[in-house]
Amino acid sequence: MTYPQLTGEYTIDDTHSRIGFVARHAMVTKVRGSFNEFEGSFTVDGDAPEKSSAQVTLQTKSIDTRNADRDGHLRTNDFLSADEHPVITFTSTAIAQNGEDGFDVTGDLTIKGITKPVTIPFEFGGAAKDPFGNDRVGFDGSTVINRSDFGVTFNAPLETGGVLVSDKITLEFEISAIKNA
Repeated sequence: MTYPQLTGEYTIDDTHSRIGFVARHAMVTKVRGSFNEFEGSFTVDGDAPEKSSAQVTLQTKSIDTRNADRDGHLRTNDFLSADEHPVITFTSTAIAQNGEDGFDVTGDLTIKGITKPVTIPFEFGGAAKDPFGNDRVGFDGSTVINRSDFGVTFNAPLETGGVLVSDKITLEFEISAIKNA
């Protein structure tokens, strides 16, 4: 299926989008967080989705897990080294349609200066004209990465076995974007 009506350039609306993550904590629960400051854009070729592209930049210091002490620790060299590496970036290298409303977005993810390829399956959530006359689209996606692949290796063994923080991190993308004029 093609989407010729969607062809164009879009800017991610950070006030209506969320870029976050989920990590297992102490082997018993999940901790969710997000990045409060980010920007991104993408170009959609509705007739040939494989010609589309996307890029996102997250401000590392904007990490928010609703716990100031934990957020402070995540900004240190134990985790994201926010002073030395102030941004996390993703730049697409390939986009492939997957089913009627699915798109696999493959690209280069850079965390702590280490770049690795990742593929994020996205689902097209729809398109609408908002109350301000903007053409708006939505996409949701998630993927799992190993944080150790990006040099984020801090951990602590637990008395009962296992570790404090999982190596596998789920990245979550809830994107609302506005078509550029």
